[in-house]
Amino acid sequence: MNYANCDFSPMKQTIKEEIYQVILALQNNLDAMDDENYCLLGNLEKIKEHFISIDMKASNFYLNCYLAPFTDKYPELTICVQNLSQRRHGGLIVIQREDSLDGFIQPGIPIGAGLTHSLLESIFYPGNPLHDGAVMIEGNQIVSAANVLPLSDRAVGDKKFGTRHRAALGLSERSDALVLVVSEETGKVSFGFKGNLYPINTGE
Repeated sequence: MNYANCDFSPMKQTIKEEIYQVILALQNNLDAMDDENYCLLGNLEKIKEHFISIDMKASNFYLNCYLAPFTDKYPELTICVQNLSQRRHGGLIVIQREDSLDGFIQPGIPIGAGLTHSLLESIFYPGNPLHDGAVMIEGNQIVSAANVLPLSDRAVGDKKFGTRHRAALGLSERSDALVLVVSEETGKVSFGFKGNLYPINTGE
């Protein structure tokens, strides 16, 4: 995998330092529990929020690393998912990497246009006939829209996952494609890669 555009050292150091802070906070809470009047609930919530922040920082960094060798339009994708998130418009965007996706998806409507955030946002605008399916991106081009992706069997019966999230997982389980997904219920953004979903912070 090509990470030529990624300098891991600063990010790894930052994450190591923040994980150490979480460990230290947990140890302090453990020590404080000897005091019968001590309530740790509030502090545990702060630690949880800190850990989620670490997870998102790492996800944002690796997302860029995974995409950089395959598209120059990462900024356009970032603006798109930020706007979809703010408006609570659902979205499903497949970025093809090395693996061919033939046979994994049910092809949709050809688009054949340059990748811009405004075009992507218009595709996912509620009421647009193409908004329910997945957009396929190859290089710097929007290849097609309204594609149907395979659903993950692993998520069947799990109420935490909607159809878009199951589709992101399903394709990522079968290929090295990266799949961005925006929840229309919560506005939260995540990406599917190699059979896992990772939350990303749209504020960065």
